Amino acid sequence: MPHVRVQRALISVSDKLGLAPFARGLAAAGVQLYSTGGTRRHLQEAGLTVEEVSAYTGSPEMMDGRVKTLHPKIHGGILFRRDNADDVREASEQGIVAFDLVVVNLYPFEATVARPNVTDAEAIEQIDIGGPSLIRAAAKNHRFVAVATATEQYAAILEEISTSGGTSLDLRRRLAGEAFARTAQYDQTIAQYFASKAASASGDFPAAIPLMLRRKTSLRYGENPHQGGALYAGPGAGGANLVSAHQLHGKELSYNNLLDLDSALAIVRQFAEPTAVVIKHNNPCGAASNLNLAVAMRRGLDGDALSAFGSVIGLNRTLDAATAEVLTEPDRFVEAIVAPDFDPAALEILTTRPKWKANVRLLEVGAIAAEQPAWQYRHIAGGFLVQDGDTADDPESEWQVVTDQKPSDEQLAELRFAWKISRYVKSNAIVLAAGRTLVGVGAGQMSRVDSVEIAVRKAGPRAVGSVLASDAFFPFGDSIPVAATAGVTAVIQPGGSRRDDDVIAACNRFGLPMIFTGRRHFKH
Repeated sequence: MPHVRVQRALISVSDKLGLAPFARGLAAAGVQLYSTGGTRRHLQEAGLTVEEVSAYTGSPEMMDGRVKTLHPKIHGGILFRRDNADDVREASEQGIVAFDLVVVNLYPFEATVARPNVTDAEAIEQIDIGGPSLIRAAAKNHRFVAVATATEQYAAILEEISTSGGTSLDLRRRLAGEAFARTAQYDQTIAQYFASKAASASGDFPAAIPLMLRRKTSLRYGENPHQGGALYAGPGAGGANLVSAHQLHGKELSYNNLLDLDSALAIVRQFAEPTAVVIKHNNPCGAASNLNLAVAMRRGLDGDALSAFGSVIGLNRTLDAATAEVLTEPDRFVEAIVAPDFDPAALEILTTRPKWKANVRLLEVGAIAAEQPAWQYRHIAGGFLVQDGDTADDPESEWQVVTDQKPSDEQLAELRFAWKISRYVKSNAIVLAAGRTLVGVGAGQMSRVDSVEIAVRKAGPRAVGSVLASDAFFPFGDSIPVAATAGVTAVIQPGGSRRDDDVIAACNRFGLPMIFTGRRHFKH
């Protein structure tokens, strides 16, 4: 099929980024422009001549712009088949002109519902009606009509029109596929918004959850070189996250890098004070909080210096020059760093020092806020498991000191730190902390006492004076003597074992205060 000449373009967009240069290129190629409301004003201010849709249809925009393109002269001009004699005759009889290009992007529903405390009225007002209708009409009739739904498509469309006067079937077919994917994603976000509202009201998960993912990039491979891999964006992703992060430097990210960086970001977003975390194989091997970020970074790296080699770093403050100097000390090697942003001096250090400049990946995610509970999806053969995210702070009003000895204020502060870290360690998880620093971790063991022994061994002499956090209850009292003999001074755990009395008695024998939080944090 030959190129279809583009004589008229219908333009109605919410996001006007790059629109004026694109429209200027269309006009230079002899394309007549039709538009509505704010889009038409934007193009006129850019010096372009634009036909007003309401003048063409003979129907004014109504209801604050809710009704403007829902008209037979618009949809007929998009949908009529140019090779069908009856369609052509009816279009002529009704004074319908052909639109060969439709340029539409949608009201920002995703961005609106991603805002904190958005109201239902604000969300509903951003549900686009006319836009999806135009997109679907143009995509359906792509044998004759091209449809643009993203600014990234403008260049390819303009190049074909400028060189040949029209668009090829290959381009129109590709744009149609992307258009249907866009409306599907948009509808999915809306459906999920209403599903979450219904779930909140009923206390149950919805009967159906639509899933539409958009590939952002292909990866070199998956967890292992023989596995393929790709990164997909979910609908309505807002706030600090890796999918929308800006990579400032370094090689492309791997599948495992992304998993580790996501864990790092999840940990540091919990803390109000400056915090650094060191991730290795999806577990924290080091972490620290301190008023000075560089101090926190040094303590985090020294928490398990051997494991920290080849690690991933997460920070909840701007990475400054002092912290960059700590990171680039001799014999350190870091795969990737995620932070809200990087100051220029730090960026210079990290991208010019020998052994660093060609390797380290630097990701800027913007301001890091406390994460709200959200649904988490996990694939199993045949479907998905869905659960609420384990991201909310535990209410300390529910904590109970169950031993004779009460924790001091300083011990309580250490226990808070250790407890926050423990939920991000693979079960069975044991964490030892001292000086708001992670000094020992036991992760992923089948026996909890094995995890205690590993954490104690990792901590070495730093176990003396430390506190211990366990992600789930101790099934027996056998872990307490191991911890106490190593020098642990206080314990925090959920409680709930049938043998809680044995565990409490063991703590009392060693004079250890112990808190029951009443909430478990398994991470399988």
